Amino acid sequence: MTDTTSLSQLKQAALDRARAGDWNGAADTLHAVLAQSPNDLGSLLLLGDVSHSDGNIQAASDGYRAALALAARTPSLPAPVQAGLQRAQTRLVDYASDYAARLDGLIPPSERSARFNQSLDILLGRQPVYLQEPRRYYFPGLPQIQVYDTARFDWVPEMEARTPEIQAELRAVLAEDQASFRPYIERGTGHLAAQDHHLLDNHDWSAFYLWKDGRKVEENCARCPVTTAALDRVPLDFADGKCPSVLFSVLKPGAHIPPHNGMVNTRLICHLPLIVPGPAWLRVGSETHHWQEGKIVIFDDTIEHEAKNEADETRIVLLFDIWRPELSEQERTEIATLLGAIDAFSES
Repeated sequence: MTDTTSLSQLKQAALDRARAGDWNGAADTLHAVLAQSPNDLGSLLLLGDVSHSDGNIQAASDGYRAALALAARTPSLPAPVQAGLQRAQTRLVDYASDYAARLDGLIPPSERSARFNQSLDILLGRQPVYLQEPRRYYFPGLPQIQVYDTARFDWVPEMEARTPEIQAELRAVLAEDQASFRPYIERGTGHLAAQDHHLLDNHDWSAFYLWKDGRKVEENCARCPVTTAALDRVPLDFADGKCPSVLFSVLKPGAHIPPHNGMVNTRLICHLPLIVPGPAWLRVGSETHHWQEGKIVIFDDTIEHEAKNEADETRIVLLFDIWRPELSEQERTEIATLLGAIDAFSES
C-alpha cells in the first residue's frame, strides 16, 4: 500500500467514524492524518467539527484556527471548503461570546481593575498586545505602560496650575508671528518621514520649539518666560544633540497623525493641552485619550500611537519629553552619554 493510499484510507476512516458519531475515534484518526499531512485543510476543518460535536471546545478552537490560518494562505478554495471556513469562523465567535459571558459572571465588569479588564480583552482576542518598539534604541527591563497615571509625578499639579499663563504666552506668539511655526516632520530630520509621507513638510502638524533636539532655542524661550520657567522642575531628558524637545504642537482641523512608534524607550512624552476647541484624541496602544485643556497626559511613544483633531479649529498642546521614572540616575547618565555619542558618530 502506498503512502498516498494509506493517507486516503485514513481520511475515509475518519469521515466514516464521524458519520457514525464516534467522535473520539474520528479525532484520533484525524490526528494520524495530520501527522502525515499537517496542511490538510479539510482534515483540520473536520477535526474542528468532530471536536465541536464532542463538546471539546478547546480542541475545536485549535482545529478551526489552524484551518483559518491555512486558508488565508490558500487561494481559490472550492465552495464546500469556504462554507466550512465560514462555519468555523461563526463558531469561534460564539465560543468567545460564551467565554466572555462566563467571565462576566465570575467577575462583573464594573468590579474589575483597569489592567485586569485589559488582560481579558487580550485573552478574548478583542485587542492585540501592544509593546515597546523603538525605532532607534531599546533599553531592556522597562515596564510596558501605555499611558501613565499622572499622580506618580509630583511636578504635574504645579504645571497644570500654570496653564492659563502658558496659554496667554501661546496666544501672544500666535498673534505676533505664526511664521515661527515649522512643520513637525521636516525633510532630512528622520522623524517620521519613512512612515508618514503626507505630513512631510506639511503645516497641518507644526511646531514652535523652545528646545529642539536637546538645544535651547533662546529667542523662543525669551518670548515665553513663564512656560520656560514652568519646566524647571520637570525632569527633562537632556542628552546632547538628541533630547529633549519642548514645543507648542499644532494640529490643524481634520489632521491625522497615523500609527507610528517613537525613537527611544528611555523617555516618556507629555502633553499639556492648551487649545482644544472640540473633539480631538490620542490613541496609545489600546487606550484612547481625549485631550482636555489643562490636563496633562503622559505616555510611552514607542508603543504604537496615533492622533487626530476632529474639531473645526486648531488643537495645540505643549509637548515635552521626560526621563522614564524607572531609570536610576546612573542609567540616565549612561543613556545620555550614549545617545550623544551616537549622534556624534553619525555626523563624523
